[in-house]
Amino acid sequence: MDRFARLAARLLSAGHGLVWLEPEGGTAEAVSENWPAGTEPGPAVLDCCRRVAETARPQFVPRTGHGGSAFAFAGVPLVGTSGELVGVLAVVDHRPRAWSAEDVRDLSDLAAACSAQMRMRSRSRSGREAREAAEDAAQAAEGEATRAHELLSRSELLLRASEDLADTSSLDDVHQRVAALVSGDLKPARMDLLLVREGVLHPVAAPADDGPPAPSGTGSFSLASHWPAARALREDRMIVVAGPSGAAGPASGLPATPGFGGVDLPTAVCLPLRGTRDTLGVLVLGWDMPYEIGAAERAVLATLAVYTAQAVERALHLDDRVTVARRLQQAMLTDLPAVPGLELAALYRPAALEDMVGGDWYDAYPLPELPGTGGTGALALTVGDITGHDMRAAAIMGQVRSMLRQADQDHPGGGPHEALAALERACGRLDLPAGGTVVHAHLHPAAAGHWMLRWSNAGHPAPLLAGPDRSVGLLEEHDVLLHPALPPRPRTSHSRLLPPGSTLLLYTDGLVEERGQDIDARIDRLARHLAGAPPGIPLNALLSSLLRTAGASDARDDAVLLAVRVPGPPDGLLTEERVGAVHDRMR
Repeated sequence: MDRFARLAARLLSAGHGLVWLEPEGGTAEAVSENWPAGTEPGPAVLDCCRRVAETARPQFVPRTGHGGSAFAFAGVPLVGTSGELVGVLAVVDHRPRAWSAEDVRDLSDLAAACSAQMRMRSRSRSGREAREAAEDAAQAAEGEATRAHELLSRSELLLRASEDLADTSSLDDVHQRVAALVSGDLKPARMDLLLVREGVLHPVAAPADDGPPAPSGTGSFSLASHWPAARALREDRMIVVAGPSGAAGPASGLPATPGFGGVDLPTAVCLPLRGTRDTLGVLVLGWDMPYEIGAAERAVLATLAVYTAQAVERALHLDDRVTVARRLQQAMLTDLPAVPGLELAALYRPAALEDMVGGDWYDAYPLPELPGTGGTGALALTVGDITGHDMRAAAIMGQVRSMLRQADQDHPGGGPHEALAALERACGRLDLPAGGTVVHAHLHPAAAGHWMLRWSNAGHPAPLLAGPDRSVGLLEEHDVLLHPALPPRPRTSHSRLLPPGSTLLLYTDGLVEERGQDIDARIDRLARHLAGAPPGIPLNALLSSLLRTAGASDARDDAVLLAVRVPGPPDGLLTEERVGAVHDRMR
């Protein structure tokens, strides 16, 4: 306080400076000792300090008092840890003077620094010895600064843990984040994340470069085993293990887990991970040198275990939901029918991110027979993508798929545009929020091994058609996408005759969309790979090759591929007249 008083007087070119402390419990007022020897501040000066304290506002008085006792006064309140007033930093000049804006700012800045110093003193253990010798005070301050730095580091660790673990979505992600967190502050040499499954602790594997390495050869072990990690879970408490190089203890010489065996780890700690219902597993950290785990360190580790348990529970819950959605989605991807005169193949690739469950689907089924035709042998093809990447999107996809099938059954002989229009009307009547894109096609056999393709496109990526001469074109005609906010509009169908040797490829945007790249360029690349496919390659192999060579590398979205091939060569060729007759009949 003397230092601040001297600095204030010097900075403001005033005669004297002082720190006045408000009396507590009936004690006398106290002032700093920075006052001329043998004197003390007069009553008028102390009255000015009291007024500052009473109003809790700075006061800058150019002149107060009378005659030779007149003086200029400037004082700013000092604030404690809870905002309470603890004193006043003041300067006194025995000459009347006008305080400048710079004087006000300088004294206010000094008061803020003085308040901070007083708050630090109130929190510091060494604050009880305010009159220590200069050397002892310096040593205490240095030790307190080191301790404050350690506590700050631990606080920052827990803050990062709360932030970094809040958005994890998989167990691998949790392992990676925890490993990165502890490697910076706690610096363990080994880390193991063990989860309970059917009465057994199983390790969660992670890449070796994700922070502290996972112990090599870590195996599963029973909850009833003698390993300290199992004991920590059974007894629901933190267990500190003293290894061969550490201090003797009840678990001395026994590794925390089987994976820690064969490694000299003087200290390890096993932290149970408590979920909302059951204990989920154990987090194990090991150090390759003696590591003191005091009360403060235990508190940090226990809090880290809480954040880790929350992240693990969320990842397990999300994994269960994703598994259900994946099964629902896979159930919708039925086997392709066997159609004489056609080859069919389909491929579904889920998104690389486990929490990304999409509404992509494909479908193929026979169209209903028309009365009096003796069977048409016609086939319906669909590839679609419902907006969204969650279980809701997968559920809506299942409804839309079934409704589109029913629309074809209810409109025998109608074109694919009629089925899409009926689907759109049904979604509106049932208030089903189905938004997305779909291409729906009908294939009818024609003469001489040809097939007539009719399709209707609701905003979907254009199908690709490879001809017998290996040329590839886009079926670009399309209408607007499906969306509950859009009013129903007329939908159209388009026709194309497929000669033997043709290959039709339908796909979803997950195959060709990639961040930072133009989708049209990606579709052109897909067309080139389709054109360059080896002649006679099986359709399944063709789809795998297209996914590998032309598909998006980041796999951020689901991808569906559906291919139909008209085998060749034909037994005969269609004349122009017969081709025209086929077109007229299909219209």
